Amino acid sequence: MTDGQSFDGTKILITGGVGFIGSNLARRLVSLGARVTLVDSLVPEYGGNLFNLAGFENRVRVNISDVRDRYSLNYLVQGQDYLFNLAGQTSHMDSMHDPFTDLEINSRAQLAILEACRHANPGIRVVFASTRQIYGRPRYLPVDEKHLLRPVDVNGINKMAGEGYHILYYDAYGIRATVLRLTNTYGPRMRVKDARQTFLGIWIRLVIEDQPFEVWGGEQLRDFTYVDDAVEALLLAATRPEAIGRIYNLGGERVISLRELAALLVKTNGAGEFLIRSFPEERKKIDIGDFYSDYRLIRQELGWEPKVPLNQGLSLTLDFYRRYLPSYL
Repeated sequence: MTDGQSFDGTKILITGGVGFIGSNLARRLVSLGARVTLVDSLVPEYGGNLFNLAGFENRVRVNISDVRDRYSLNYLVQGQDYLFNLAGQTSHMDSMHDPFTDLEINSRAQLAILEACRHANPGIRVVFASTRQIYGRPRYLPVDEKHLLRPVDVNGINKMAGEGYHILYYDAYGIRATVLRLTNTYGPRMRVKDARQTFLGIWIRLVIEDQPFEVWGGEQLRDFTYVDDAVEALLLAATRPEAIGRIYNLGGERVISLRELAALLVKTNGAGEFLIRSFPEERKKIDIGDFYSDYRLIRQELGWEPKVPLNQGLSLTLDFYRRYLPSYL
């Protein structure tokens, strides 16, 4: 577990801080005594939702700014002890339809953030949220950090560049950065009104609304990380000296097919219906097939492993959206 005293009185900057993972991280850091500033563009397509701050709005500072604005970044990084760099465009299909916007947010903006750190706060500790998408279609399973990187979409290419910049800036300039490759993070405050963040959000919304949801394919294997476990990994990566300059996979506590996941969601909800459909042609081109992560490296070096079982995580997520779904539509 993270030593909570590591953050007491520290100054934290979270890019993408009003989004899904950023807001859950902010809540945890505030509870640990940190002074937290959230940077978010609140562009509707990218997941920021002010309701994510409900109940602790007055305990964080929110700066509505875009990570593509390097002048804002130069100011915002000054005096911060930690930067959790979570801002990004997450939609794989959007990256194929509008590749230049994805390039600006997931690649060029990451370089601007690191340049701001280099010039305005070279002592800052940085954790970057990358994605398992950069591996592409697995050559073997489970996928470890030594696996070939061959993304199947523009989003994966740009996320690969973003994480490469973070490691380069450690090697060249001593910026103390760590990269986490996240895989299918889910939980309260995730985006559920469309599939820009994850297909599981759509499933959860429809099952709560008592509508059937579609499962494309169904036999693909996946692993899922509950958001509290992802937050714990972020905190460990920020505080453990052996994490500096390292890249780690996250993962889930079990591997499950999408068909089995759909059945588990319906069972956990107590009702629901799903339909198996063939993959849409447009999606099939960028589907990666089976994927699940080997997270032994972060377990060995930082002691992290997923703690929340999938059925428990789904139950907690369903309970949250039964109460607050209108605020996410």
